[in-house]
Amino acid sequence: MVHFVLVHGLCHGAWCWYKVKPVLESAGHRVTVIDLAASGINMTKPDEVRTMSDYTQPLIELMESLPPGEKVTLVGHSLGGINLAVAMDKFPHKISVAVFLTAFMPDFTHSPSNIIDEMMKGGPADFWLDSYHSSDPDPVKPKTTILFGSKCLASKFYQLCSPQDLALAKMLIRPGSLFEQDLSKGKAFSEEGYGSINRVFIVCNKDLTITEDLQRWMIENNPVKEVMEIEDSDHMPMFSKPNELCSCLLDIANKYS
Repeated sequence: MVHFVLVHGLCHGAWCWYKVKPVLESAGHRVTVIDLAASGINMTKPDEVRTMSDYTQPLIELMESLPPGEKVTLVGHSLGGINLAVAMDKFPHKISVAVFLTAFMPDFTHSPSNIIDEMMKGGPADFWLDSYHSSDPDPVKPKTTILFGSKCLASKFYQLCSPQDLALAKMLIRPGSLFEQDLSKGKAFSEEGYGSINRVFIVCNKDLTITEDLQRWMIENNPVKEVMEIEDSDHMPMFSKPNELCSCLLDIANKYS
């Protein structure tokens, strides 16, 4: 039995794994889905989440609670890749493999904000469409918040998903942050912690948010143990290609547990 810990992306929550969790459990595995701080049904106030460390705290608490000797398979989607890296640096002895699902995957030489900068550099000026941005110019911990708009969700994130899944997202997303200012001040993740764990990257080739070119660039920039690919998947494979995603995760469980 493998213990999967599934980590959502920006503005989303544990709810986005609702198609994946029962499939992995029916195969005999344990699955924990978490809400990061001020996400999903996590009741932390957004004003209290100033840094990536604050945002990652629910995952850190879960890792701390694992019994001695237990290892988990971490799966991070989108921005969740940064949360994985934070946990990997702190708890390398508690992780058997880390899966980056069309996710931000930092390297060992640049600040953690580097890959977000790469995405922003390559995207069109109107990428966020009708999304709502707000800035908190706190002199110590400034933060920019975003809430994806309906047009942005439909055309950049969920373009290959069902209308029902898009409707679910419109109802459940909450404002979130990429924490660019905070991450730009952070030091690179370590090879001793983050770099010591097997990493698998799952490429989604129809992703219009973290494009396939950017995914391949991250893999080339920081090679992984294995690369898998889900054909005809948008940025939300847990909705658009859940069976294919589960097949990948079960294969990883067999190989790396």
